[in-house]
Amino acid sequence: MTATGNRIVEFSTDHLPEPDRIAYWREHYGKVMLRVDLEPVKDIAFEARMSSMTLPGLQLMEASSSPAIISRRGEYLADGNDDIMLAINRMGAAIVSSGGRQQSLRAHEAILLSGSEAASFHRTTLGRSLTLRVPRAILESDVSGVDDRLLRPISGDHGALKLLGYYAGWLLDAGASMDSKLLNLSVRHVHDLLTLAIGPTADFAETARTRGLRAARLKLAKSYIVAHSHRRDTSVASVAASLNVTPRYVQRLFEADGTTFSEFLMAQRLTRAHRLLCDPNFSHAAISTIAYDVGFGDLSYFNRRFRRLYGFTPRDVRGDRG
Repeated sequence: MTATGNRIVEFSTDHLPEPDRIAYWREHYGKVMLRVDLEPVKDIAFEARMSSMTLPGLQLMEASSSPAIISRRGEYLADGNDDIMLAINRMGAAIVSSGGRQQSLRAHEAILLSGSEAASFHRTTLGRSLTLRVPRAILESDVSGVDDRLLRPISGDHGALKLLGYYAGWLLDAGASMDSKLLNLSVRHVHDLLTLAIGPTADFAETARTRGLRAARLKLAKSYIVAHSHRRDTSVASVAASLNVTPRYVQRLFEADGTTFSEFLMAQRLTRAHRLLCDPNFSHAAISTIAYDVGFGDLSYFNRRFRRLYGFTPRDVRGDRG
């Protein structure tokens, strides 16, 4: 088990002797973090990996494992925790049981559970899941009939659920490097998306759509641009397609943030170019090569925009090495 910064805990059985894996998982992951037990399937070597982030009002867990039954009952149930959990089945098949009911969960579907009720999550195949854990009080004021929505599968095609999965995954990846203020804001956005996926009250629905959906889509749009800025075919249309929205919607997201799509993309390319120009490992790369590699198709335009942003030319950064 390792910790990334002071927020993300990672666990893997990869480097543990096979006979010790189940006991280690139960002691460090099940007993301490999740308050659940584990029963692996017989005659199959147990394997598991997990990343977890705990924030005020939110716990995120991305986990994969071989077939096994994870259950919360007995001594664990007696801890009085009544958090609400949404389990998103990323891959594989599972059977979820609680309150005398049972539901099959296919890939990409999600299901809502309560920490105050005995439950089991039977992963019948190798699979992966994302679990969000939120205090009941946070959801009860904004979700209509939380208890009525327990153990009801949510379709993988649900727009808010898809966005919630993307956004929560991004938060797990980026959270270790984010400051507390931004993390707290992101937690609120997760709450909004979770509320929309479950079913908000009429009074809160528009607030959740305006605040949660737009903020999450903007962050995911920026994340897409950062990852693809070096490609010359990156456009407002390609970003819109990745989010399943219209290009005009993407443009409005950036305008509401005080910039434009084009300016944000330009800034990412110029920032990457500046970093490469300052990197000794790229000291022998031609300036034109760097310009093309970060996404520019015209060297003169690259030089003009670079000087406008930094106040000096790419050759000035290099000295006589350009």
